[in-house]
Amino acid sequence: MTQTLLSLGHGFSARALARDLPGWRIIATTRSPEKAERLADEGVEPLVWPGADLREPLSRASHVLSSIAPDAAGDPVIREIGPVLARSTHLTWVGYLSTTGVYGDHGGGWVDEQTPLTPGTRRGRARMRAEAQWQALGLPLHIFRLAGIYGPGRGPFEKVKAGTARRIIKPGQVFSRIHVEDIAQVLAASMARPRPGAIYNVCDDDPAPPQEVIAHAARLLGLPLPPAVPFDAAQMSPMARSFYSESKKVRNGRIKNELGVTLKFPSYREGLAALLNDT
Repeated sequence: MTQTLLSLGHGFSARALARDLPGWRIIATTRSPEKAERLADEGVEPLVWPGADLREPLSRASHVLSSIAPDAAGDPVIREIGPVLARSTHLTWVGYLSTTGVYGDHGGGWVDEQTPLTPGTRRGRARMRAEAQWQALGLPLHIFRLAGIYGPGRGPFEKVKAGTARRIIKPGQVFSRIHVEDIAQVLAASMARPRPGAIYNVCDDDPAPPQEVIAHAARLLGLPLPPAVPFDAAQMSPMARSFYSESKKVRNGRIKNELGVTLKFPSYREGLAALLNDT
Protein backbone atom coordinates (compact mmCIF):
# COMPACT_ATOMS: atom_id res chain seq x y z
CA MET A 1 0.00 0.00 0.00
CA THR A 2 1.31 3.46 -0.87
CA GLN A 3 2.25 5.48 2.18
CA THR A 4 0.92 9.03 2.24
CA LEU A 5 2.56 11.95 4.02
CA LEU A 6 0.58 15.10 4.77
CA SER A 7 3.26 17.76 5.13
CA LEU A 8 1.99 20.90 6.83
CA GLY A 9 4.16 23.86 5.94
CA HIS A 10 6.24 22.15 3.27
CA GLY A 11 9.42 24.18 3.51
CA PHE A 12 13.19 23.63 3.43
CA SER A 13 13.38 20.59 5.73
CA ALA A 14 10.19 18.90 4.56
CA ARG A 15 11.19 19.22 0.91
CA ALA A 16 14.47 17.47 1.72
CA LEU A 17 12.52 14.69 3.43
CA ALA A 18 10.24 14.27 0.41
CA ARG A 19 13.29 13.61 -1.75
CA ASP A 20 14.17 10.76 0.66
CA LEU A 21 10.74 9.09 0.29
CA PRO A 22 10.62 7.58 -3.21
CA GLY A 23 7.29 5.99 -4.00
CA TRP A 24 5.42 7.94 -1.32
CA ARG A 25 2.44 10.12 -1.99
CA ILE A 26 3.18 13.60 -0.62
CA ILE A 27 0.34 16.06 0.04
CA ALA A 28 1.77 19.38 1.15
CA THR A 29 0.57 22.79 2.25
CA THR A 30 2.16 26.08 1.29
CA ARG A 31 1.06 29.67 1.65
CA SER A 32 1.24 30.89 -1.94
CA PRO A 33 -0.03 29.71 -5.34
CA GLU A 34 3.45 30.37 -6.78
CA LYS A 35 5.06 27.97 -4.30
CA ALA A 36 2.26 25.49 -4.95
CA GLU A 37 3.22 25.43 -8.63
CA ARG A 38 6.85 24.70 -7.75
CA LEU A 39 5.80 21.88 -5.44
CA ALA A 40 3.66 20.36 -8.16
CA ASP A 41 6.74 20.36 -10.40
CA GLU A 42 8.50 18.32 -7.69
CA GLY A 43 5.78 15.66 -7.77
CA VAL A 44 4.00 16.90 -4.66
CA GLU A 45 0.24 17.43 -4.42
CA PRO A 46 0.04 21.04 -3.19
CA LEU A 47 -2.60 22.72 -1.06
CA VAL A 48 -2.67 26.46 -0.44
CA TRP A 49 -3.27 26.86 3.29
CA PRO A 50 -4.67 28.76 5.13
CA GLY A 51 -7.66 28.38 2.86
CA ALA A 52 -7.79 24.72 1.90
CA ASP A 53 -9.84 22.27 3.93
CA LEU A 54 -7.34 19.94 5.63
CA ARG A 55 -9.84 17.34 6.82
CA GLU A 56 -10.07 15.36 3.58
CA PRO A 57 -6.30 15.09 2.93
CA LEU A 58 -5.82 14.23 6.61
CA SER A 59 -8.24 11.33 6.20
CA ARG A 60 -6.02 9.95 3.41
CA ALA A 61 -2.71 10.36 5.25
CA SER A 62 -0.82 7.62 7.03
CA HIS A 63 1.84 10.07 8.28
CA VAL A 64 1.71 13.77 9.21
CA LEU A 65 4.62 16.21 9.56
CA SER A 66 4.10 19.75 10.80
CA SER A 67 6.81 22.32 10.15
CA ILE A 68 4.56 25.30 10.87
CA ALA A 69 5.75 27.72 13.53
CA PRO A 70 3.41 28.86 16.29
CA ASP A 71 2.08 32.39 16.29
CA ALA A 72 1.08 34.64 19.17
CA ALA A 73 -2.16 32.68 19.64
CA GLY A 74 -0.53 29.23 19.61
CA ASP A 75 -0.18 26.53 16.98
CA PRO A 76 -2.27 27.44 13.90
CA VAL A 77 -2.73 23.82 12.79
CA ILE A 78 -4.17 22.75 16.14
CA ARG A 79 -6.29 25.87 16.21
CA GLU A 80 -7.94 24.90 12.92
CA ILE A 81 -8.12 21.10 13.05
CA GLY A 82 -7.02 20.06 16.54
CA PRO A 83 -10.19 18.05 17.32
CA VAL A 84 -10.03 16.34 13.91
CA LEU A 85 -6.39 15.44 14.49
CA ALA A 86 -7.20 14.03 17.91
CA ARG A 87 -9.75 11.68 16.31
CA SER A 88 -7.34 10.54 13.57
CA THR A 89 -6.63 7.11 14.98
CA HIS A 90 -5.58 5.86 11.52
CA LEU A 91 -2.27 7.76 11.65
CA THR A 92 0.82 5.64 12.19
CA TRP A 93 3.33 8.49 12.69
CA VAL A 94 3.10 12.20 13.45
CA GLY A 95 6.14 14.47 13.51
CA TYR A 96 6.48 18.01 14.86
CA LEU A 97 9.51 20.14 14.04
CA SER A 98 10.46 22.18 17.08
CA THR A 99 13.71 23.90 18.07
CA THR A 100 16.55 23.49 20.53
CA GLY A 101 15.57 27.01 21.61
CA VAL A 102 13.16 25.38 24.08
CA TYR A 103 16.14 24.60 26.33
CA GLY A 104 17.06 28.24 26.83
CA ASP A 105 20.50 29.45 27.87
CA HIS A 106 22.98 27.05 29.50
CA GLY A 107 26.09 29.22 29.46
CA GLY A 108 27.75 27.06 26.83
CA GLY A 109 26.98 23.83 28.72
CA TRP A 110 25.53 20.59 27.36
CA VAL A 111 21.83 19.76 27.07
CA ASP A 112 20.00 16.58 26.06
CA GLU A 113 16.38 15.51 25.70
CA GLN A 114 16.05 15.13 29.49
CA THR A 115 17.09 18.72 30.18
CA PRO A 116 14.24 20.80 31.67
CA LEU A 117 12.78 23.36 29.27
CA THR A 118 13.67 26.90 30.31
CA PRO A 119 13.31 29.00 27.14
CA GLY A 120 14.43 32.58 27.51
CA THR A 121 13.08 34.00 24.24
CA ARG A 122 9.55 34.60 23.02
CA ARG A 123 10.14 32.15 20.16
CA GLY A 124 11.38 29.47 22.52
CA ARG A 125 8.42 29.88 24.86
CA ALA A 126 5.99 29.68 21.93
CA ARG A 127 7.63 26.46 20.74
CA MET A 128 7.43 24.96 24.23
CA ARG A 129 3.70 25.71 24.36
CA ALA A 130 3.22 24.30 20.85
CA GLU A 131 4.99 21.07 21.80
CA ALA A 132 2.60 20.71 24.73
CA GLN A 133 -0.39 21.34 22.47
CA TRP A 134 0.67 18.58 20.11
CA GLN A 135 1.40 16.20 22.98
CA ALA A 136 -2.09 16.77 24.39
CA LEU A 137 -3.75 15.38 21.24
CA GLY A 138 -2.89 11.77 22.05
CA LEU A 139 -1.35 11.09 18.63
CA PRO A 140 1.65 8.85 17.83
CA LEU A 141 3.76 12.00 18.13
CA HIS A 142 7.50 12.42 17.60
CA ILE A 143 9.08 15.77 18.42
CA PHE A 144 12.26 16.86 16.67
CA ARG A 145 14.19 19.73 18.27
CA LEU A 146 16.25 21.17 15.44
CA ALA A 147 19.47 23.12 15.81
CA GLY A 148 20.40 25.90 13.37
CA ILE A 149 19.59 24.66 9.86
CA TYR A 150 21.85 25.10 6.84
CA GLY A 151 22.04 23.54 3.41
CA PRO A 152 21.91 24.40 -0.29
CA GLY A 153 21.11 28.09 -0.60
CA ARG A 154 21.37 28.56 3.17
CA GLY A 155 24.90 29.04 4.31
CA PRO A 156 27.59 31.67 4.85
CA PHE A 157 29.17 31.61 1.38
CA GLU A 158 27.10 34.33 -0.28
CA LYS A 159 27.75 36.84 2.49
CA VAL A 160 31.44 35.99 2.55
CA LYS A 161 31.72 36.38 -1.24
CA ALA A 162 29.76 39.65 -1.12
CA GLY A 163 32.01 41.05 1.60
CA THR A 164 29.10 41.54 4.01
CA ALA A 165 29.94 38.71 6.44
CA ARG A 166 31.26 39.55 9.89
CA ARG A 167 32.74 37.44 12.64
CA ILE A 168 30.62 38.42 15.64
CA ILE A 169 32.69 37.79 18.76
CA LYS A 170 30.90 37.01 22.00
CA PRO A 171 33.19 35.10 24.39
CA GLY A 172 31.80 31.68 25.31
CA GLN A 173 29.10 31.72 22.61
CA VAL A 174 28.45 28.39 20.90
CA PHE A 175 25.67 27.19 18.61
CA SER A 176 24.69 23.75 17.41
CA ARG A 177 23.71 23.33 13.77
CA ILE A 178 22.46 20.66 11.36
CA HIS A 179 22.57 20.11 7.60
CA VAL A 180 19.12 19.79 6.04
CA GLU A 181 19.98 16.40 4.51
CA ASP A 182 20.67 15.06 7.98
CA ILE A 183 17.31 16.37 9.17
CA ALA A 184 15.71 14.43 6.32
CA GLN A 185 17.47 11.19 7.18
CA VAL A 186 16.54 11.50 10.87
CA LEU A 187 12.88 11.99 9.97
CA ALA A 188 12.91 9.08 7.52
CA ALA A 189 14.58 6.83 10.12
CA SER A 190 11.92 7.73 12.69
CA MET A 191 9.14 7.02 10.20
CA ALA A 192 10.67 3.60 9.58
CA ARG A 193 10.98 2.92 13.34
CA PRO A 194 8.15 4.81 15.09
CA ARG A 195 8.32 5.30 18.84
CA PRO A 196 5.31 7.41 19.83
CA GLY A 197 6.18 9.94 22.49
CA ALA A 198 9.82 10.15 21.43
CA ILE A 199 11.72 13.44 21.45
CA TYR A 200 14.91 13.80 19.44
CA ASN A 201 17.56 16.50 19.34
CA VAL A 202 18.63 16.93 15.72
CA CYS A 203 22.09 18.47 15.51
CA ASP A 204 25.60 17.57 14.42
CA ASP A 205 28.54 16.49 16.57
CA ASP A 206 30.37 19.81 16.72
CA PRO A 207 28.74 22.80 18.40
CA ALA A 208 30.99 25.72 17.60
CA PRO A 209 31.37 29.49 17.95
CA PRO A 210 29.71 31.21 14.99
CA GLN A 211 32.82 33.18 14.10
CA GLU A 212 34.70 29.91 13.48
CA VAL A 213 32.12 28.86 10.90
CA ILE A 214 32.41 32.17 9.06
CA ALA A 215 36.20 31.96 9.14
CA HIS A 216 36.17 28.41 7.78
CA ALA A 217 33.85 29.44 4.94
CA ALA A 218 36.25 32.23 4.00
CA ARG A 219 39.20 29.84 4.00
CA LEU A 220 37.32 27.38 1.76
CA LEU A 221 36.69 30.23 -0.68
CA GLY A 222 40.26 31.46 -0.50
CA LEU A 223 39.07 34.88 0.63
CA PRO A 224 40.26 37.14 3.46
CA LEU A 225 38.77 36.59 6.90
CA PRO A 226 35.71 38.79 7.44
CA PRO A 227 36.24 41.48 10.06
CA ALA A 228 35.88 40.58 13.73
CA VAL A 229 33.24 42.69 15.49
CA PRO A 230 32.61 42.58 19.25
CA PHE A 231 29.04 41.51 19.97
CA ASP A 232 28.26 44.66 21.95
CA ALA A 233 29.33 46.85 19.03
CA ALA A 234 27.66 44.81 16.26
CA GLN A 235 24.73 46.26 14.34
CA MET A 236 22.16 43.45 14.37
CA SER A 237 18.43 43.03 14.07
CA PRO A 238 16.57 42.32 17.33
CA MET A 239 15.93 38.75 16.16
CA ALA A 240 19.58 38.14 15.29
CA ARG A 241 20.65 39.59 18.61
CA SER A 242 18.20 37.35 20.45
CA PHE A 243 19.95 34.24 19.12
CA TYR A 244 23.07 35.35 20.96
CA SER A 245 21.17 35.53 24.26
CA GLU A 246 21.40 31.73 24.57
CA SER A 247 24.50 29.55 24.40
CA LYS A 248 24.51 25.76 24.66
CA LYS A 249 25.88 22.54 23.23
CA VAL A 250 23.24 20.00 22.21
CA ARG A 251 23.77 16.26 22.54
CA ASN A 252 22.56 14.06 19.67
CA GLY A 253 23.15 10.54 21.00
CA ARG A 254 19.50 9.53 20.81
CA ILE A 255 19.21 9.83 17.01
CA LYS A 256 22.24 7.55 16.74
CA ASN A 257 21.38 5.02 19.44
CA GLU A 258 17.62 4.72 18.81
CA LEU A 259 17.36 5.44 15.09
CA GLY A 260 20.74 4.14 13.91
CA VAL A 261 21.53 7.41 12.15
CA THR A 262 25.05 8.08 10.90
CA LEU A 263 25.32 11.75 10.10
CA LYS A 264 26.31 12.62 6.56
CA PHE A 265 27.77 15.88 7.83
CA PRO A 266 29.03 15.41 11.42
CA SER A 267 30.35 18.96 11.56
CA TYR A 268 30.07 22.23 9.69
CA ARG A 269 33.41 21.43 7.99
CA GLU A 270 31.99 18.52 6.01
CA GLY A 271 28.74 20.36 5.45
CA LEU A 272 30.34 23.52 4.06
CA ALA A 273 32.71 21.53 1.87
CA ALA A 274 29.75 19.69 0.34
CA LEU A 275 27.85 22.93 -0.25
CA LEU A 276 30.86 24.44 -1.99
CA ASN A 277 31.25 21.38 -4.21
CA ASP A 278 27.59 21.64 -5.22
CA THR A 279 27.82 25.27 -6.35
